[in-house]
Amino acid sequence: MPLTFNKSALLLGLLLALGQAQAASEPSPKALASHLGIPHPAVIAHRGASFDAPESTAAAYKAARDLGADYLELDLQRSKDGVLFALHDNNLQRTTDVASKFPERKDSPANAFTMAELKTLDAGSWFNTAYPERARPAFAGLKILTLDEIIDIAQGSPRHKPGLYIETKEPKQFPGIERDLKDKLQDRGWLSPNGSTLGKSALAVGQGKGKVVLQTFEKSSLELLQQEMPNVPKILLLWVGEGSIEPKSKVTFAESGDKDKAAYYAKQEPKDKAEFQRWVDYAKAQGAIGTGPSAALTQGGDQSYSDLVQPWMNEYTHNQGLLVHVYTVDDVVDYQKVMEAGVDGIFTNRAGELLKFYKRPAVVGVEQVLLNNGY
Repeated sequence: MPLTFNKSALLLGLLLALGQAQAASEPSPKALASHLGIPHPAVIAHRGASFDAPESTAAAYKAARDLGADYLELDLQRSKDGVLFALHDNNLQRTTDVASKFPERKDSPANAFTMAELKTLDAGSWFNTAYPERARPAFAGLKILTLDEIIDIAQGSPRHKPGLYIETKEPKQFPGIERDLKDKLQDRGWLSPNGSTLGKSALAVGQGKGKVVLQTFEKSSLELLQQEMPNVPKILLLWVGEGSIEPKSKVTFAESGDKDKAAYYAKQEPKDKAEFQRWVDYAKAQGAIGTGPSAALTQGGDQSYSDLVQPWMNEYTHNQGLLVHVYTVDDVVDYQKVMEAGVDGIFTNRAGELLKFYKRPAVVGVEQVLLNNGY
């Protein structure tokens, strides 16, 4: 009997040691980020400094750059005449004056317009109406930006050059957009493997090998991005719902009785643990370096979704050797919550506030940064 126990104990010890060795073989998230040239934790300026200025405009991107954000985040679309530009929504009504400029086409998708037509639109005045407390006369008349113009902004300051964090938005509407993106980044010198002449300076994000991160919700687009740009870091975005993680409940928002979508989304959870794990495993198998999961926000709101950054979820993702960049978090209470859960970076509309939270405050505040840039 004692001999059997000793053999069992020895076997158990060997198994534990093997498990520990396997866990130790995966680099820590911080070490992985460092290897990839991605700041840890990363400040990802969601559509620019879009709390303080109209999203996806020069004002928002210049503010995010000059505050010191690590990445300028954008949603990539393609105009009718083949120009890559940044816009979140499928159509133009929320953030432009398309209804007055092109009344008969106001419901058309953005890709039904040429770039010249898109450039006639006012993409800033809506912000002054929606947020009068943050309104500025100079926001009126701001334009939709091409990818070229955002690249110019990213590399336009001698003090800080952020990277680009680019989402292929509704990629099935834009067959071949992954190739178009590669061609543009290559033409602009953003696909060189290193390219850094600034050493390991924290200001060298936009110069180093992690200067571009690609992101998508679409499995097919992830595969195409991997084919086109195998050496560029990629993130698979995650949420619970159609086209992504299967929910436990089949009750729709209309059927739920919830007053707002934030309350509805906050209740959504993956069908089971295995369903969540399948998506993480898929991301890794397709060459992604991490996932971009949603968060449930303390105050709710239209950016609050299913809580996909629970500690066990982040631990599983890390155990697969992947990073976790959560979207979209703006309040200190939620910064604290998701960091304690184990995320490696945050998409935020309030880059200045997140930088303060990370003890990397900007030299000057948002007000001064906007003024310095003519806003």
